[in-house]
Amino acid sequence: MTKRAVKAPTPPADFGALGAPINRTNPYYFGFIATLGALTAIVLMRALASVSQIFVLILIALFLAMGLNPAVEALRRKNLSRATAVAIIFTSVIAFVIFFALVVAPPVVSQGTQLINKAPQLLNDLTNNQVISKLNDQYGIIDTLQAKLKSVTSNGTLLISTFGGVLGVGKSILSGFFSFLTVLVLTLYFITSLPQAVNLGLSLVPATRRERVGRLTQAIIGRVGSFVGSQIIIAIMASIFVLLLSLTLGLPSPIAIAMIILVCGLIPLVGHFIGCSIVTAIALTQSVLIGLIAFVAYVVYVQVENYVVTPRIMKKTMSVPGAVTIIAALIGSSLLGLVGGLLAVPVAAAIILILDEVVIPRAQAS
Repeated sequence: MTKRAVKAPTPPADFGALGAPINRTNPYYFGFIATLGALTAIVLMRALASVSQIFVLILIALFLAMGLNPAVEALRRKNLSRATAVAIIFTSVIAFVIFFALVVAPPVVSQGTQLINKAPQLLNDLTNNQVISKLNDQYGIIDTLQAKLKSVTSNGTLLISTFGGVLGVGKSILSGFFSFLTVLVLTLYFITSLPQAVNLGLSLVPATRRERVGRLTQAIIGRVGSFVGSQIIIAIMASIFVLLLSLTLGLPSPIAIAMIILVCGLIPLVGHFIGCSIVTAIALTQSVLIGLIAFVAYVVYVQVENYVVTPRIMKKTMSVPGAVTIIAALIGSSLLGLVGGLLAVPVAAAIILILDEVVIPRAQAS
């Protein structure tokens, strides 16, 4: 039996001698790296700007998920699994949406349309009052509003002119529907997988700090959830009050006005200022006395809400100083509009919690 010859190893290819390293102090090298970094930053900024609407939807869904989480935890304390609790809460939310679409939305749309159609006459009636007429002669407030309203309703269809034609109305409706559906699905995913997401994030934290970071994370989630639930309850109470006030004073389109106040009540800091201005302006179209009654009643309600209702509902879960609340609401509203205004206060509360528990103790110990 013959032995097979062992094949000699192939010598490595000769690619030449290793050259000198790149001189990183060379101005051309620095300029190339700086330009490449700037181009990368520009591409990233444009990419983020193009998907900014998606980020807003994700923030809304995460915000709603944290707001519904306290209700889920309350059901879990009754020996229910998280899946069952999430199913009950989400079914209730969908039932409320269906109820709103079938029962509340039609009168809001019809009364809102009536209010829009009556707006020119209502503004014209304001000029019959001597005080308002003098103010209009000096500052031209009513004339400006009438000109603006006439410019957007020149073709008799405010909805079409607002959204840019019939095609624009269809695109706006479809876009709003898909945005709502996206937020609904994302909220379901977030609230279902919230514990897993928290545990995944905590797994990246060093083991020695994991327990403390976990407690801080749960405290932040709890504060955001408390704020969302409290703000919704307060907004509903304000809308019910304005609905009763509108019915009592005989204001036009009371359901539409109440729904406007419901949205305004969700805006921290300036929501009631906007709502009071709207209610007072509509009431002034009836008479100066009714406008004055509406203004005083709304202001009294806001004081009761601020000093009696809100402290009892929110308790001490959102202990944020007034100056911080104002600054946070202004910055959030300027960055993301209504969404930023809603997120500003709980984010400020979370930052204050981190400062109190992490930054300040570390500074004192150093």
